[in-house]
Amino acid sequence: MADATDLLPHSVVTDAVDARHWRVLLGTLRATYRTPDFATGAAFVARVAQAADAANHHPDVLLRWGQVTVTTSSHDVGGLTQRDVDLAATVTALADELALEPAVPASEVLEIAVDALDIPAVRPFWKAVLAYRDVPTDPDALVDPAGTGPAVWFQQMDAARPQRNRIHVDVTVPHDLAEERVAAAIAAGGRLVSDHAVPAFWVLADPEGNEACVCTWQARPSA
Repeated sequence: MADATDLLPHSVVTDAVDARHWRVLLGTLRATYRTPDFATGAAFVARVAQAADAANHHPDVLLRWGQVTVTTSSHDVGGLTQRDVDLAATVTALADELALEPAVPASEVLEIAVDALDIPAVRPFWKAVLAYRDVPTDPDALVDPAGTGPAVWFQQMDAARPQRNRIHVDVTVPHDLAEERVAAAIAAGGRLVSDHAVPAFWVLADPEGNEACVCTWQARPSA
């Protein structure tokens, strides 16, 4: 008999949960619900929290106007287990009681992939400039400690690209922490490309030229 902490294949989890609500996304199980008003969303979140405490298994919950997203995974084993399937069933029942409609197209996970020749040289820059943390189960990945930003992972290249990247990442931070973030990124192997727009933004690059801007609200039209 399977233990509640045993990792389950994504196919097994997909078949076990209510397809109206839940989708497996990158090792997590996620459902998004439409809510008629903020109070209903808050009441739903409160009931989910109560159920999570009773099960001693706690999802990430995002409450927004007109929408609540519930994401569950078993962080201690790095994937999905029967605990997540059981919690999903409980959340589905609560949503049905409140007559909440699923918003399946809103369930998605964004990742940023950085192609690199020398991943050990490039990765520390991105960890520092984003203030992200390591993922114990994936040494090439980084995640937002707050759980709101996209994950970042690194893909091995076998040859350099002579052309300049056509994409860069903007990281907006509190204005009083910007210089500290810039310094951390440079200390982690990055370089300053331009400071002509400081304090609105600093343009930085990792050791292979992939760019990131550290931004603040200062020196902008809305300031």
